[in-house]
Amino acid sequence: MFFASDNAGPVHPKVMERVIAANSDYAMPYGKDPIMDEVRAQIREQFEAPEAAVYLVATGTAANALALACYCQPWQTIFCSKVAHIEEDECNAPEFYSGAAKLTLVETDDKMTPDALRRAITARGLGDVHSPQRGPVSITQVTERGGVHSLDELQALTAVAKEHDLPVHMDGARFANALVALGCTPAEMTWKSGVDVVSFGGTKNGCMGVEAVVFFDPQKAWEFELRRKRGAHLFSKHRFLSAQMAGYLADGAWLETAKIANANAAHLAQGLRKAGVKFLHEPAANMIFARFPRAIHRKLHDAGARYYLWDGTLDGDDGEMLAARMVCDWSISRDQIDQFLSHF
Repeated sequence: MFFASDNAGPVHPKVMERVIAANSDYAMPYGKDPIMDEVRAQIREQFEAPEAAVYLVATGTAANALALACYCQPWQTIFCSKVAHIEEDECNAPEFYSGAAKLTLVETDDKMTPDALRRAITARGLGDVHSPQRGPVSITQVTERGGVHSLDELQALTAVAKEHDLPVHMDGARFANALVALGCTPAEMTWKSGVDVVSFGGTKNGCMGVEAVVFFDPQKAWEFELRRKRGAHLFSKHRFLSAQMAGYLADGAWLETAKIANANAAHLAQGLRKAGVKFLHEPAANMIFARFPRAIHRKLHDAGARYYLWDGTLDGDDGEMLAARMVCDWSISRDQIDQFLSHF
């Protein structure tokens, strides 16, 4: 009954098979391996972007921070949700890799809104040497609270960015989960909606540790290569990153794992609703935020369940309502979910 994170599950067999196969021979290092050529072609095809520059790194933090650094000068600021991963969970990595550029937080408790983004941008005046200058907009899809921006919502946000000539980055750590939830294409959720660069996540959805950075403007390619090397994120035995991504993309495995994860979360949410549990945010993909009594939290933890308490500890009054975050991945079984629900 492991709902702590979709980072915690096993590697998908198709991914592992490609990694094992890549270990059987020699290959050129530093991204010159033939598997990377296969990956690049597949991602370009999936995103309907034949000129896109495609790179791999091992972590989402590196993907986001290095991509944003390519669009942000040290004297600029990155506009993001106040609950964005780059604000809450990356230990100032975007600031570090961009040379200490600032983050400007857009007020929201889940999805960013155009009005809030516009207020944040216009509050940063132009031409004042004493203030941070306007830089890129970063949108998280799926959000850190489990929300999914619709295509209309994405386009409204990117329209605000373009009004001010600002580039748009998408943190797609759970890109596949959002895509499945919307039932759209990768192109529709990115460059057709005004996104300039996306971190296309693999680790949370069945990979061992690999993320793709996709630039729809190939002019940023050389800068990213330099930043990746300087930032110590260019793997010498790169083929093991390439193999993971190749296995992930093969036969639509990345979409299948996301469909399973989202369906698992929907099954869990349905059971929680039947038990009368209240949600902090309406579940849209594979994350659930819910509140229920401490006594049930204790019972679940005693039974071996693992998930994050959001606003308290197991010590205290049994009746106090505590929030929790529960995340489903592709590997958890319906039996485990039902076992979890049996404690309500």
